[in-house]
Amino acid sequence: MENEKNNTESNKEEKPVPKIEKIDVPEEQIAASIEDDPMGTEEPVVEVHIPLQNPDENFPYYQNVDKRIFNNARALAVKILVRCERTDAYLDKIIDFEIRNNDLNDLDKSLLNELAHGVIRWMRRLDWFLNGFYRGQYEKCLSDVKNAMRVALYQILFLNKIPYAAAVNEAVELIKKLRGDKHAGVVNGLLRTIIRTLDSLVWPTREIDEVNYLGIIQSHPNWMVRRWVQRFGFDEAEKLCESNNRRPNLTLRVNKNKIKIEELEKHLEEKGIPYRRGAYLDYFIHIKMMSKIYDDEFFKQGFFSIQDESAGLMSHILDPKENELVLDVCAAPGGKSSHISELMHGAGRIISIDKYVSKVEMMKKNFERLALSNILAFHEDLQEPKTELMREKLLNKVDKVIVDAPCSGLGVITKKPDIKWKRESGDIIKLQKIQFEILDKASEYVKNGGVLVYSTCTTEKEENEDLINMFLEKHKEFRVDDASKFVNRDVTNKNGFVELFPHIHNIDGAFGARLVKQ
Repeated sequence: MENEKNNTESNKEEKPVPKIEKIDVPEEQIAASIEDDPMGTEEPVVEVHIPLQNPDENFPYYQNVDKRIFNNARALAVKILVRCERTDAYLDKIIDFEIRNNDLNDLDKSLLNELAHGVIRWMRRLDWFLNGFYRGQYEKCLSDVKNAMRVALYQILFLNKIPYAAAVNEAVELIKKLRGDKHAGVVNGLLRTIIRTLDSLVWPTREIDEVNYLGIIQSHPNWMVRRWVQRFGFDEAEKLCESNNRRPNLTLRVNKNKIKIEELEKHLEEKGIPYRRGAYLDYFIHIKMMSKIYDDEFFKQGFFSIQDESAGLMSHILDPKENELVLDVCAAPGGKSSHISELMHGAGRIISIDKYVSKVEMMKKNFERLALSNILAFHEDLQEPKTELMREKLLNKVDKVIVDAPCSGLGVITKKPDIKWKRESGDIIKLQKIQFEILDKASEYVKNGGVLVYSTCTTEKEENEDLINMFLEKHKEFRVDDASKFVNRDVTNKNGFVELFPHIHNIDGAFGARLVKQ
């Protein structure tokens, strides 16, 4: 346990401490969105705007607390973080619910989003300092007390324009209402001591344990850092972690069947929104943020969808043609299906299935917005098909099948920072088994000469290339078709797979393999 003295002593032999880049509080809501859901358990934030169930159900932590206590962005951020920490609920889902059900103005919504995502993103670095100043066992600190201090310290270390006193006072007053004067006094004393010693805070040292050092400095769990250091080396792992901690961009996929790229660019210019075209697909437009995107007329008319460029590349290696029959497995939230339909110019037939009824309904609403009439979306479990269509009529008859498999999601940490804390090292092998079963079943629907595409939004080899090698060992009738024939060679590896890393390609981490049935 570090004490206050140890955490404020300077060490002249230390290397320069990592620089903390402060930002201004954003004036619009920061988008932390994702087109594809890694684990298949979460409603996406951006593809379709639908009501969410109350995430506080069956969570009695604040059952007897006056809800009026959580009447501002900082207090709500603490409530959200407690909920995220103590349950398996996803951060974006809880934030979305709270924003819908609280009377916050746009600036408060922006601050809430920044605080909740920022604390989750930098939680381990925040805890390093809080642990050093806390009198006692920090890990046993009450969850709301701990998160109130995290929210305050995040503002102190990472945000401009917020006075230190305001950050501290809000935390103290909230804990006073929730836990009484004693705990509020601890919060007040600890935070004010940190403020007094900001210029002499002691950081961890790389020489003692480079994995632990990188984990604390870049706020990642040690098991994750260790994997990447062993695989890529320290410097490359550090760059990957740094990339994961960037605030995410939002990417718009232009529906070229309805408008020209230049028309959407003009629309963004009129709104004063800076943009850049995609490096690998020029009709994907990257922006920082877009206020009230669901109310935008271009969105309502289906002129664009929200999808990362990495996901768009997977539809391109599928290379769908007009009048083909395409099967999209694990299709929700429908981004790839709609993209494939656009690439086919509405001709042919796409069958999009998902095992969750709520997600199928969500897909249908999305396809309706985009006016896509050649997609049939329905509820089906590929591993236990119940309909005659899946059992008999499609077996060995589909031109192209795409499997966007549930995965660890380690390629999309930029957009979903809570993935860092909700995954364990053992999850990867467990997911590999599920991925293999899904791919194995999906292969039964590919006709001779047909194409099977497997994709994930993770960077981990076991879920990607190793999985494909396992599949090919069992299915000698399939061979790898070099993806570089369909997309920019810069996004493919030497074995012909699409392999993307956030710190190299500046988009989400992802993997894609194109297989042909001989």
